[in-house]
Amino acid sequence: MKVSHAAPAVFLAVILSACGQNGDGDKKDIEGSTIGIAMPTKSSERWIADGANVKKELEKKGYKTKLVFGEDDPDQQVSQIENLITQGVKALVIAAIDNKSLNNVVQQAADAGIPVIAYDRLILGTKNVDYYASFDNERVGEMQGSYIVKRLGLEDGSRNGPFNIELFAGSNDDNNTRYFFTGAMKILRPYIDKKQLVVESGQTELNRITTLRWDGATAQKRMEDILTAAYKTQRVDAVLSPYDGISIGIISALRSDAYGSKAKPWPVITGQDAELASVKSIISGEQTQTVYKDLRKLAKVSADMVDSALKGKKPPINDTKSYNNRVKIVPAYLLQPVSVDKSNYEKVLVGGGWYTADELK
Repeated sequence: MKVSHAAPAVFLAVILSACGQNGDGDKKDIEGSTIGIAMPTKSSERWIADGANVKKELEKKGYKTKLVFGEDDPDQQVSQIENLITQGVKALVIAAIDNKSLNNVVQQAADAGIPVIAYDRLILGTKNVDYYASFDNERVGEMQGSYIVKRLGLEDGSRNGPFNIELFAGSNDDNNTRYFFTGAMKILRPYIDKKQLVVESGQTELNRITTLRWDGATAQKRMEDILTAAYKTQRVDAVLSPYDGISIGIISALRSDAYGSKAKPWPVITGQDAELASVKSIISGEQTQTVYKDLRKLAKVSADMVDSALKGKKPPINDTKSYNNRVKIVPAYLLQPVSVDKSNYEKVLVGGGWYTADELK
């Protein structure tokens, strides 16, 4: 994914104009104003942390905040955002549950002169998204795919396989799912084509491997079905999992099929978000890897975007080409993820202040 480090001045001027701000901003109107934050669910520790971090960063800048969680119900999220608009928020930070369900409500925001920042999940099919704050999502998938081929010994040619692999993807209503999958398959596809990696289930297309709402129980059921149908006499050597909650479900299915024993050692299992349960699983030798994304940095970028939009300043942007939401290319700031496994979790997660050593015991 090519990153542009400088947005053209004319392009930025158009964006800032669309936010309804002049060069000086209306400081009297902005000071102490309220920002709406809409997060997908409290069922994932990741989104709870996101909500808290965004709230903290905005309040450090002197804003008030209203934080809501949609509990993975798109209709509820739409209703919540409508209420935030009615309550007079000056900007919205939205992590969409369904990337296509928000068009009408963000039009309402635009009509009210409220800038919208898409937080980690791009909102599709509308011109009314001002900025996008996320990580390099294709790079996340590349890290997961690269980790698998390296751990199996395919990367350096020390082993040739064939190895059995199964593929999982995220929710089909989350735009990031496609980026994660594209990145991973960029690495894995050549080995699949050479039959060094074999998908015994035959399920390799994105529309066959998605996991609605990133749900661990859904992933567990699918993994159980795959094991029953395709692995009566064979063993799974690797599982591409895009997210830690999905990984935990996959591990539950594998454990029920006697994996983790001498006869059936754990396969290589990837993940994402460095959730506490999965980091503990990595330490204990079940899950193998996760991709860490420092959500504190993402929250800061989002708060800076809000502040810039309201004050008529240049926002933090480092990508003006990659994220086409099918109506416009949304200017974005992409942070870099970090691959984490048993060899570096202490340095990255404990040393970086994300977890304490006691929390990981």
